[in-house]
Amino acid sequence: MENTDWSSIKGSSSAPYINSLLSVGAHAEQYYNPPNTHPSLPNYLWLEAGTDFGISSDPSPPQRTSSPHLSSMLDAAGISWKTYQEDEDGVFDGTYCPLGYDGRYDVNHNPFVYFSDVTNNTTYCTTHVRPYSAFLTDLASNNVPRYNFIVPDLCHDMHENVDCSSSNRIRFGDTWLSTEVPKILASPAYLNNGALFITWDEGASGDGPIGMIVLSPKGKRGYSNSIQYTHSSTLRTMQEIFGVNPMIRDAANATDLRDLFVSFP
Repeated sequence: MENTDWSSIKGSSSAPYINSLLSVGAHAEQYYNPPNTHPSLPNYLWLEAGTDFGISSDPSPPQRTSSPHLSSMLDAAGISWKTYQEDEDGVFDGTYCPLGYDGRYDVNHNPFVYFSDVTNNTTYCTTHVRPYSAFLTDLASNNVPRYNFIVPDLCHDMHENVDCSSSNRIRFGDTWLSTEVPKILASPAYLNNGALFITWDEGASGDGPIGMIVLSPKGKRGYSNSIQYTHSSTLRTMQEIFGVNPMIRDAANATDLRDLFVSFP
């Protein structure tokens, strides 16, 4: 999700579904984007590679270095992955590698296409960078990969200054989650000790705190903590779950999210 302080979500009448998840999952009260890391793209890159590569804007690709980053390490370990990027307009249909602003899809919210090992091979890109509609098909057929990076489109991610959600952007995002999250929670992939992490890219009035909610059969219920985390914590957590080493850049310095789980990884 996008550009929203946790203080604008927790207890908000515009986010009833998200608040209902707090009693069945675990959440962090002190989760931040990395210090002074803005706008969107640097934070998405950080979740994938533990750094912003010195980027402080939202450029379209050219690509960054190809290694190391999480998906390349997953590939090397034989662990399946995909990103599912929503575009309700249907412009991005999965037949090409999406390197621009297509409909309500925003390339700055797709860190994977900023790495040359993803984009240099069109077949590889179209296999791993999929429209969100493909996620629903894969989920229903129990054919989702082990690691899935899901991004709502600009109408549904709580982004500010978007006409389609300008009446109440938090409620638009909350309503989308209320429709889509139950599909995940009812799936065999989730019920077989899966985990769903719901987070935001950056704070709206600084570096946060921003939301981090964990739902999992292995997760704590109705639990919260005040441990300080950043996106490096999420990256480190993914590396530990999938057993891929060494830790990527700032993930080596981070506290993982294991406190939100009963059993980890």
